[in-house]
Amino acid sequence: MGCSKNLVDSELLMRQFQENGYHCVHDAKQVKGEIAVVNTCGFIESAKQESIDMILQLIEQKQQGHLRKLYVMGCLSQRYQKELEAELPQVDKFYGKFNYKELLHDLGKAPVSDCKQERVLTTPRHYAYLRISEGCNRRCAYCAIPIITGPHRSRKFEDIIAEAQQLASQGVRELQVIAQELTYYGVDLYHKQRIAELVDSLAQIKGIRWIRLHYAYPNDFPMELLKVMRERPNVCHYLDIALQHISDNMLQRMHRHVTKDETLQLLKTIREQVPDIALRTTLMVGFPGETDDDFQQLLQFVRDMKFERMGAFAYSEEEGTYSATHYEDDVPPEIKQQRLDQLMALQQEISAEQTQQLVGTLQRVMIDRKENQFYIGRTQYSSPEVDPEVLIPCTRQLHYGTFYNVRITDCDEFDLYGNVEQ
Repeated sequence: MGCSKNLVDSELLMRQFQENGYHCVHDAKQVKGEIAVVNTCGFIESAKQESIDMILQLIEQKQQGHLRKLYVMGCLSQRYQKELEAELPQVDKFYGKFNYKELLHDLGKAPVSDCKQERVLTTPRHYAYLRISEGCNRRCAYCAIPIITGPHRSRKFEDIIAEAQQLASQGVRELQVIAQELTYYGVDLYHKQRIAELVDSLAQIKGIRWIRLHYAYPNDFPMELLKVMRERPNVCHYLDIALQHISDNMLQRMHRHVTKDETLQLLKTIREQVPDIALRTTLMVGFPGETDDDFQQLLQFVRDMKFERMGAFAYSEEEGTYSATHYEDDVPPEIKQQRLDQLMALQQEISAEQTQQLVGTLQRVMIDRKENQFYIGRTQYSSPEVDPEVLIPCTRQLHYGTFYNVRITDCDEFDLYGNVEQ
């Protein structure tokens, strides 16, 4: 459950299970087997509820005799282990986010050190997530991530490169570089930001055709990263940078350590230095103290910036965070929902306009999979699962993980349609 960083943990554990003689599958929709392990999310209320629902579903299967053992790990149990143990005694054992390999010992097995960083990829074999750090030092007022994962901890530079080389040797062609906050990479270990240097080194690994960057932070953004994007052809012109809001009132109350003017200047610089970049951002409505003027500023910001990709969510109070203990959750739920609907409707209009402009253009597309009568692919401007895709009729055989030149012939609100050209 949850984010791609959880997925990496699951893949690492699956590899250890396999080395210990288990047949291990990843299928949340149709769970089969003697032992089930749920890797939970504890970030926001909806994600927590989704994890709880899955646990309850598996408890029912266990009570019906379809499961022998049920284990729970991840962020939710890291945060609420005692409460979960008391409420859900049917679970055989709960583990946190960092001690989950103890599960092997509890099953009478042991971690196999020879494959410590090896994983069973649950993604299509041509792309993989590459986690470069864990935790976060930013301490935004609304965010529970530091409570769950602790402070920022960078992985060693050489370990990341070694893992990327190993993935490339297995046929991975696209790296999704992930972290809670990747622009901070290196500060704790090397006393300076090394994200640009890291990406530049990853780009030199033979076989890696695309590198995509997720979860940057606007404060202290490393401008040298933009130079790497321009100069390395396999670094996608794509950046996932969560901005949350634009009014100075909200940015200050959220403890974002950046101002409206600084944000606007940063985005201007990014687009000047990488003119065709696709910017993905996340915005929040309904944070305590958000006035109608704050929200109108946010709407105007989205109109002006015309983000290529945007997600948004309504504020939900998370216990233990600064906003939960210092602010009153004073924006009524119906106002939060109205603002969220209005913001997403605006972005839908922007996305539809941008998508329409691509009709008739020639795009370089990597094929991910096949569904019904279409091959499904992506351009460098789209991340798997969350961004628009390119649908290509199955009039000829195409190969997964391979690039094709595709002429865009049509579009809908989100996705593109096209045909392969020679």
